[in-house]
Amino acid sequence: MPINELRSIATFAKTAELGSLRQAAVAQGITPQAASQALAQLEQHLGVRLFHRTTRSLSLTDEGRQFLEAAQPALVGLQRALHMARQAKDEIAGPLRIVGPRSTFAPVLWPLLDEFCRAHPGVQPDVQLDDRIGNWVEDRVDVGFRVGQSTAEGVIARRLFPSQLIICAAPAYLQQHGAPDSLNALAAHRCSAFRHPGTGRVLPWYVKVEGARIEHHVVPALCINDEALETEAVLAGHVLGLMTGVIAATHIREGRLVPLLTRHVDDHSSTFVYYGSRAAQPARAKAFIELAVRRLVDNTAYVLTAKELQAAETKGRKAFARQ
Repeated sequence: MPINELRSIATFAKTAELGSLRQAAVAQGITPQAASQALAQLEQHLGVRLFHRTTRSLSLTDEGRQFLEAAQPALVGLQRALHMARQAKDEIAGPLRIVGPRSTFAPVLWPLLDEFCRAHPGVQPDVQLDDRIGNWVEDRVDVGFRVGQSTAEGVIARRLFPSQLIICAAPAYLQQHGAPDSLNALAAHRCSAFRHPGTGRVLPWYVKVEGARIEHHVVPALCINDEALETEAVLAGHVLGLMTGVIAATHIREGRLVPLLTRHVDDHSSTFVYYGSRAAQPARAKAFIELAVRRLVDNTAYVLTAKELQAAETKGRKAFARQ
């Protein structure tokens, strides 16, 4: 029968400490028969007797005393390591690995990190923003964010807010070029296109038509693989752009951008937070997830209502229509 060396050695040490095999069994939460079997297996495995046994007493042999002296420091070190691991799980401190999309997500993530690190200065966030979809296990992720629900095995996903895609123009663009009145009219306008940093593919514009998401291809007057730079180009009035609600919402509300063709705003995707088993989460990961859920679920800072979009488009078309 194979021997569980660690359990057998632990049973031996506990028996030597308490002077009783029965008490050692109780202390370890096993039956006296299991404790006796573990001890017998250890003696057979080592080829020596570790205890002198009588019906009334139990004492170490010379070989047993030597073995205990050699094994005890390792057992103490192992117990210390186990205690530290359990303590670390419950402590809001230590490394916290966070991943998310590079495009659009920095404005969402930074307020969370700022608040969390002020509340828990013992946490050391390790943040990687990347538009590729990595392997949650191989990348040792504690908390992840992505647009669309993760299909990775063993990953729990929780929806945070809709991810809108909105066609936008700056007032300067509308004053010079006017506004398109249909998707087909975009062909006569200067449009920006986003080149995916990971794949190099130029992405189509995703729009909603009769309730369904479709791909609308534009001839790009400007092609960029960085959303921050594309946003600057749209704000400067050089091009029309298809922008995320995360980026566009504040600019629209403050009048720096005008939403166009708002009946075609695509909102089929959502932003999710994802993480592993709740039982295995360290306290720092659990606390960060709870903060993300409190701050981001249906957060109106990143989502415009249909009423807001329509009102902003109507106002913008009237105010900035080309004369």
